[in-house]
Amino acid sequence: MSQIEQVRAFNRAVAERIGALNADFLGRQRPMAESRLLWEIGADGEDVRQLRARLGLDSGYTTRLLQSLQRQGLVRVQASRSDGRVRRVELTPQGDVERSELDKRSNAVAWGFLEPLTERQRTQLVGAMDQVERLLRASMVHISVEDPTTQAARWCIQQYFDELNSRFDTGFDPSSSIPADAHELVLPFGALLVARLRERPVGCGALKLHGAEPAEIKRMWVSPEARGLGLGRRLLGALERQAQAAGAGCVRLETNRALTEAIQLYRSSGYTEVPAFNTEPYAHHWFEKRLHSVGR
Repeated sequence: MSQIEQVRAFNRAVAERIGALNADFLGRQRPMAESRLLWEIGADGEDVRQLRARLGLDSGYTTRLLQSLQRQGLVRVQASRSDGRVRRVELTPQGDVERSELDKRSNAVAWGFLEPLTERQRTQLVGAMDQVERLLRASMVHISVEDPTTQAARWCIQQYFDELNSRFDTGFDPSSSIPADAHELVLPFGALLVARLRERPVGCGALKLHGAEPAEIKRMWVSPEARGLGLGRRLLGALERQAQAAGAGCVRLETNRALTEAIQLYRSSGYTEVPAFNTEPYAHHWFEKRLHSVGR
């Protein structure tokens, strides 16, 4: 069986096992999409646009789902108190009760997976589910070139600065480091990549281009929630491809000795440690990679 056929078979098995094909999902006389939305709204409510982004729903479909839940008396949708342009959805008291019932029934479905199995099989199944869930999250991350002045880009860079400040023995002051300012991170001078998971920024990496001269990789950061998904390696590869497409035959980067996992990533990705090629005050290691080997 091919990989694609195996994925499709897995999807069919899961959909059947959780009852996703039934219009009467969990015995509550509504389809799965409505119940899932009710659960995602949560006890504290949520902005409609955040719900759409988190679940990957288009505006029209989200509106129809919310209208159905409103007719059932389970939610109310109104303008946000802090910003009248933003719609916010909250559970009604009846919706709170229904969400609790959905939790109970979902727990029963989960136990239905486990109850027929031996203890060893349960451990195997739960371990496999954990692995699959992490890999599915990894497949949901997308990386794209971003304007370095956007809110998401600036947030990522600030998170990067904050982490360096907490991990370096001497702290980190961006004004003392070699700069990678916004105007340097747009073509033809460079690029900034931002990774998103469910539309939330979870990582970034920057590139400074110098024509045929070695390109510089800067601002590599991955959010703690997205670590362990292989995102650092994906960002690194995407930056290398950007540099290669721009005509650079080599990429360089420097890093601090405190960033042991980054050093391991660079070495395992084909980077060779070289003598210092700049005067970055926070660097202890300098690396280089020839780009003709990318993709081999």
